Amino acid sequence: MKTHLEQTEFWVGTFHGSHHGRPATVTATRDATRPEPYAWTCTCGASQSFPTEDGVWPTAWRHTHPTRFDRLRSWVIRRLRTAR
Repeated sequence: MKTHLEQTEFWVGTFHGSHHGRPATVTATRDATRPEPYAWTCTCGASQSFPTEDGVWPTAWRHTHPTRFDRLRSWVIRRLRTAR
């Protein structure tokens, strides 16, 4: 019986949702061969990596399920970029 994760184990989790009005899929991974083993990448091209597991799941979920504040902030940023 295994009582702990092997150092080289790899795991994956996916989140399905949307942002910017488009469908998005975020894949969260743990890869012990990387300097920051916990990371997620989105089909939109965004990604983040973390030294511990603590930030992976909440940020991946929020990326595909943005709050009203997140949507408002994104809208303002897009408007500012097009105004330049």
